Amino acid sequence: MKNIKYYIGMFLALALVFTSCQDDDISMGELIAPSNVTISAEVFGVDASNPNGDGSGFVDFSATADNEISYQYDFGDGKSEISSTGKITHRYTTTGVNTYTVVVSAIGAGGIKSSTSMEVEVFSSFSDLEAVEMLSGKVIGGSKTWYWASNLPTHVGLGPVEDDYGNGEFAYEAWWNSIGPWDEEKSCMYTNEFVFTRLEEGLTFEQTVGPAFIPGTYAGDLGVAGDTCHDETVATTMFGVKNVSFAPSSSKAALEGSYNEAPYRGTSFEIADGGFMGWYVGAYTYDIISITDDFLEVRIIQTGNGFAWYHKFTSVKPEEGAVEEFESQYNTLVWSDEFDTDGVPDAANWTYDTGAGGWGNQEVQTYTTNAENVTVSGGSLIITAKADGSGGYTSARVKSQGLQAFTYGRVEFRAKLPSSQGTWPALWMLGESFSTIGWPRCGEIDVMEQTGWDKETTLGTLHWFDTGTNANASYGETTSIADVSSEFHLYSLEWTEDKLTVMLDNVAFFEMDNNSGLPFNDDFFFIMNIAMGGTLGGTIDPGFTQDTMEIDYVRVYQ
Repeated sequence: MKNIKYYIGMFLALALVFTSCQDDDISMGELIAPSNVTISAEVFGVDASNPNGDGSGFVDFSATADNEISYQYDFGDGKSEISSTGKITHRYTTTGVNTYTVVVSAIGAGGIKSSTSMEVEVFSSFSDLEAVEMLSGKVIGGSKTWYWASNLPTHVGLGPVEDDYGNGEFAYEAWWNSIGPWDEEKSCMYTNEFVFTRLEEGLTFEQTVGPAFIPGTYAGDLGVAGDTCHDETVATTMFGVKNVSFAPSSSKAALEGSYNEAPYRGTSFEIADGGFMGWYVGAYTYDIISITDDFLEVRIIQTGNGFAWYHKFTSVKPEEGAVEEFESQYNTLVWSDEFDTDGVPDAANWTYDTGAGGWGNQEVQTYTTNAENVTVSGGSLIITAKADGSGGYTSARVKSQGLQAFTYGRVEFRAKLPSSQGTWPALWMLGESFSTIGWPRCGEIDVMEQTGWDKETTLGTLHWFDTGTNANASYGETTSIADVSSEFHLYSLEWTEDKLTVMLDNVAFFEMDNNSGLPFNDDFFFIMNIAMGGTLGGTIDPGFTQDTMEIDYVRVYQ
């Protein structure tokens, strides 16, 4: 804009020369190109044993010139950057000893440039051949196409960049983790196709099918509508073949955090020339959380360093409207209660917690064994929460403690849930050691919880005692649900010595790695209850009279 104003001023000055009656001599200053441009480079770790550096790939560049304003570097690997001082550090990531032609342009007034170049020979020892092969295939010249894993829950998530709030929340999608399969708002991007091609000299990337999804967090930077798709007139770098480079991960999440109790892979890849995988946030470097031949999970930090986005991709194109059902390794039914006999629950399987107080959760119900609160009828166990007419509430909490407990397997609850505001239903498990070592050391597995204010979401959560912080630790996810009170849904747990996976209608939405240091390797018993109010129940509908949770069966497979 300064240049435009300059030329407008020049034209006005010339007009005055021709129209003025005076003989003033008006002259303009000369635009001087930068001169004496020099460039030097220092490769990290050069010594007699390492003439091309220490393998990190880092190089310090320094440029000088006369009459310059800034410097533009083209590093010879498809990347460029502006420096106001002439000093800049760049990392080369192509494995081996490679020679790059580096061009530096000194930029002067009016955008006039003067350039010089040099060659730099750099050794980079970082390699993740397995990740390259998984992205593109094992054959030189081969390629692989990736798609959004739109059939999986949480195929997009959001979290902080590095503020961990004392419990590591920077390392996973702590802020936004409830997107379900085939999310309607994101449907415009599910046509995306991303092609990685393996060449002799490296890896390339090309987005072959648009558009680009721009979230509301970044749309304001571009001055466009957010949380919707845009074409290449907005996301101008979307298309074209672009180089891909690999480097060790440098984010705090990858270096210090974990995802589902497992460390990040430790590898990041950068797509050159503004390339990105469908989700446009002005950033192009992806931390690989995990990768297999047909699944890729990554984390990318939005420009501005305020948001970390999590993405899941698959190399098997999802079928629209379909979801991937979980394949259980447990197929032998070892125990169940089908609730086929009307009356009281089977005393061989179930006992009760009774009384008031909510066990520290500020609940307001009183648990009873009364038939009006708990009964078996019509093939279901029915738990009823009721207003008692005196400003209080009664309900039931049924448990199998001391009667039925299991270690590992597939646990299934088939149930309808209450719909009233303020009801807090739960289908969950506690370690049998609860009576001796207490909570949370005994461990807790919440297969299903539902808040009192959101009846279209279900929660899966694990709780345990973390000896490192000497405090309660927990980790969980949520997923969307419909027809929660009118239709039966299957809430289930797949539990092994390696992993715990929570599912809704046989679709996994939450998993966490298990290990010998966690309490999830001993017997656990079942609990089914409806609480009223409290931390997850919230405000109770003033007009509440009663509502029920109906459990069709509880089954255990091993």
